[in-house]
Amino acid sequence: MNGFLTLLYKELLRFWKVGLQTVFAPMLSTLLYLLIFSHALEERVQAYPGVTYTVFLIPGLVIMAMLQNAFANSSSSLIQSTVSGNHIFMLLSPLSYQEIFTAYVLASVVRGLMVGLGIYLVTLAFFELPLYSFAWVFAFALMGTALLGALGIIAGIWAEKFEQLAALQNFIVLPLTFLSGVFYTIPSLPPFWRELSYMNPFFYMVDGFRYGFFRASDVSPYLSLGILVAWFLAVSWCTLRMLKTGYKIRK
Repeated sequence: MNGFLTLLYKELLRFWKVGLQTVFAPMLSTLLYLLIFSHALEERVQAYPGVTYTVFLIPGLVIMAMLQNAFANSSSSLIQSTVSGNHIFMLLSPLSYQEIFTAYVLASVVRGLMVGLGIYLVTLAFFELPLYSFAWVFAFALMGTALLGALGIIAGIWAEKFEQLAALQNFIVLPLTFLSGVFYTIPSLPPFWRELSYMNPFFYMVDGFRYGFFRASDVSPYLSLGILVAWFLAVSWCTLRMLKTGYKIRK
């Protein structure tokens, strides 16, 4: 237990010591998204009856920032350890692979929640945002950041260079988050793109998270949560398998 807590503390301290870059910079960039898109589309788009486009946009931007930062936290930590060669100390420690997995995922969840909470509190100063159910909001925030934290471990173990990790972020994680319904509702899309969106697991994170605010969603929140749990279990199994076998770590 002491080893697990030490690793968790190390991961929390790692991103907090550069909090200006890891927490406040994502908050600023997300608020800029909100400013630009709300100014350009406020009078042109209405997603839900009685909900302005700006208010509709806020939960989507919050969960998008949380997901991206959860992925970045675990993946960047592991790639830095790989490049510097100090990941060998993780192998020499008495930590089990379950403890290593849990510490990295928890640190990713904490960073994601901190970024999301910061954005939410700032927007509350300017907009009146309804909150239907904190339980739904927290459930999707927790499952989404945990899933992306686990995916970040896989990416961090697989990547051998920063360029490879950047490619994963730019060509997989970023497009999936942008095309998940953050800026629009899925029913407003043409049939082909609508069906394609239903295959995107990020859509269910965004849609369920938004349900917690507006009590409105494109699919049932129970279905969304069930899909997320299934994805998390599958990704966690793959991650634990990689850690147990020492895939690319023992090389």
